Amino acid sequence: MRIISANLNGIRSAAKKGFFDWMTQDSNADIVCIQETKAQAHQLDDDVFNPPGWFRFLFDAERPGYSGTAIYSRAQPDAVSTGLGFELCDTQGRWIEARFKDLTVISLYLPSGSANDDAQARKDVFLTELMPILKKRQANGEKLIICGDWNIAHKEIDLKNWKGNLKNSGFLPHERAWLTTLFDGVGFVDAFREVDTRAEQYTWWSNRGQAYANNVGWRIDYHIVSPALAPCIHAASIYKDIKFSDHAPLIIDYDLAKISS
Repeated sequence: MRIISANLNGIRSAAKKGFFDWMTQDSNADIVCIQETKAQAHQLDDDVFNPPGWFRFLFDAERPGYSGTAIYSRAQPDAVSTGLGFELCDTQGRWIEARFKDLTVISLYLPSGSANDDAQARKDVFLTELMPILKKRQANGEKLIICGDWNIAHKEIDLKNWKGNLKNSGFLPHERAWLTTLFDGVGFVDAFREVDTRAEQYTWWSNRGQAYANNVGWRIDYHIVSPALAPCIHAASIYKDIKFSDHAPLIIDYDLAKISS
């Protein structure tokens, strides 16, 4: 099974750059998790957003042109649900999940805190609300693949200029510690790092200067999976042949025959 996570920074903009042609014709994906759709459902009626052979599920933000998540899948899920039960998530369309038998695939768009102190405070609230939910679902033995833009670079290897970003949102000590707790304490797994430990593997680049051309980036997009799925992680790649947004699609292949009980 191939699952792709892609922050599109506007699904309509990405469509004009060929995202759906790539997704449907060349990506070989089974499931695609999208973040930052920046659109309402009624704005996505064109055929390009409804490719034949795919099921589509949207979770729009209440505020037009902002946030939003989506899941496209070749197989019809057994169930789809949205939200986590707290306002910051649910009014901004930041969590949608689809269940396929005993596997649940999630598209998550975690808030950015880079705009100002208030934005960082909201991000911290989101992290505080999210952790007990993930702990409970892990304790229940659910098999989760949480795809998305987590807006945190975990370790020094995960961004180019780490020394200059120690006091910046996305690389703050408490944010990084939150991810460490999720991995080392709760038991979730960073799927990409299970199969690729190389430096300079980034998924987001600032639009300022020549960040993309010079690969001055951050790895803030993840597949974070339940420990039972760790043996299933087969291969990972970051797609950069076509630039659809300021993020690159993160592709992970899973061999679900190796799933542990």
